[in-house]
Amino acid sequence: MTDDQRNDQPQGEQQTENIQFDGADGLQNANADVTARRSDLPDDFPEDFQMPEGFPEMDENMMAQVQEMMGQLQKGQRADELEQENADLKNRLGRLAADFEGYRTRTAQDVSDAQSKGISKAAEALMPVYDDIARALSMGSEDPSKLIPGMQAVQSKVLGIFAGLGLEPTGQEGEAFDPTYHEAIQVIEGEDGMIVQTYELGFRMGDRCVRPARVVVSQKG
Repeated sequence: MTDDQRNDQPQGEQQTENIQFDGADGLQNANADVTARRSDLPDDFPEDFQMPEGFPEMDENMMAQVQEMMGQLQKGQRADELEQENADLKNRLGRLAADFEGYRTRTAQDVSDAQSKGISKAAEALMPVYDDIARALSMGSEDPSKLIPGMQAVQSKVLGIFAGLGLEPTGQEGEAFDPTYHEAIQVIEGEDGMIVQTYELGFRMGDRCVRPARVVVSQKG
């Protein structure tokens, strides 16, 4: 069709001709253009994509616009997914932080309660000892000869309380010296490795030394 013939055609016909395409050859060209520009498409663009039959041939500008729109749509979808994942992670983190804070508070309260109960138990066990000391001093002020028996009774009661708490005395005279539970403050000549005098009685709880005994140890010259 010549330029004069095109100009003679009504405007509506010219528009109709502009949107027509070249049949199978045009479709092949469009598919070839998509293949050539596939490197510019998103990673998840279908590998087997074909231009629909009857679709008009695209020039480079139109193809670029289509690619840009598809990229924007996919970026927007991915941004929404990331935003949702971020919100979910924040919610999970908030719940974990709240759970940990509750656990920390409960643990601190449990420790405080245990300490209070331990102190109360020890004080309750020692109260009778205080009463015995008071009575021994009262009796000793009237008759000093009664002071020693009174203090011996107090000592026996204290050892009984310690035994009830799981403490065992160690470092008494005649025991073999053991550096795990005994501290030698003096060494004298005598039978090798025996405790001959106790300055301070030691205590152990099972295999653990609570307080080492301070003793005098004999050693062969």
